[in-house]
Amino acid sequence: MPAFPIRGALCVITGAGSGIGAALARALAARGAALALADRDAEGLEATRASLPAATRAGLHVLDVTDADAVDALPAAVAEAHGAPADVLVNNAGVALGGTFAEATEADFDWLMAINLHAPIRLTRAFLPVLRTRPAAHVVNISSIYGIIAPAGQTAYSAAKFGLRGFSEALRHELAGGPCGVTVVHPGGVSTRIARNARLPASRNDVDPEEAAAALARVEKLLKMPPDQAGEIIAKGLERRAKRVLVGGDARLIDMVQRLSPSGYWSVLQRFFNA
Repeated sequence: MPAFPIRGALCVITGAGSGIGAALARALAARGAALALADRDAEGLEATRASLPAATRAGLHVLDVTDADAVDALPAAVAEAHGAPADVLVNNAGVALGGTFAEATEADFDWLMAINLHAPIRLTRAFLPVLRTRPAAHVVNISSIYGIIAPAGQTAYSAAKFGLRGFSEALRHELAGGPCGVTVVHPGGVSTRIARNARLPASRNDVDPEEAAAALARVEKLLKMPPDQAGEIIAKGLERRAKRVLVGGDARLIDMVQRLSPSGYWSVLQRFFNA
C-alpha cells in the first residue's frame, strides 16, 4: 500500500495546545501538512502555531470537546476557515483521573469518559461523512498503553482507553476497502503534563501534600520520552497507514508482557510501575 499523502493534507488535531498534540502538529507540518489545531486553551494553541515552520498553513479553533454543538459544527468551520475539507482527524485531547474506583465518584467517571471516549466518538461521527468523500483520509485515535493493560488505580482511564481501542478497531473493519483508514496509538511514558494536571476525586482532597508530591514524582519518573519524539513516531505511523502504533520501548515491552500473560501480567508489571 502506498504511503499516506501527508503533504498538502489538512489535518485536524484536538488537544493541540501542548504535549503530544503540539508535537504531532510539528511533525506533520515538517511533512508539508496543513493544520487545523483545536484545544480549549487559546494561549496553548498560539504557542503551538508559533513553534511551526513559518510556511505552515495552520488555523486555530478554540474548542471544548465536550461541547456537542461545537463538535458537530467543527467540520464546517474547518472547511470554511481553510477553504477545503479535512483529510485527517487526530483525536488526541485527553485527561487523567487519580484514585481508585472506590474513591472516584460517578461524576468523576463521567467527566473523564466525556473527554477521553465520548468526545473522540462524536468527533469521528462529525467528520466521517467528509472523510469518506476524500481520495485518501485517515482517523488517528490516541489511546494509551493503558488501553492494553489496566493498572490498579486507573479504572476510569483504562476503561476509556480500552473503549477507544475497541471503537477504533471495529471502525477500521467497517471502513475496510474505502478511502478512510484508522490508526490506534498506544503511547507509553511520554513527558507531558497529563499526570501533573490529573484530577483527584473529592474524597482525596485531604491528601498530605508531601505524599501527593512523592506519588507524582513516581509517576513522572516513568514519563521519559520527549513529546517531539512521540510526535515523529505517530506521524510515521500515519505515513505507513499503520493499524496500531506503539510509542516507546516501554510500550513495546509492556505489550509483549501482556501478550505472554494476558491475565497475569500485573504480577510482573506492578514492580515496574511502583519502582
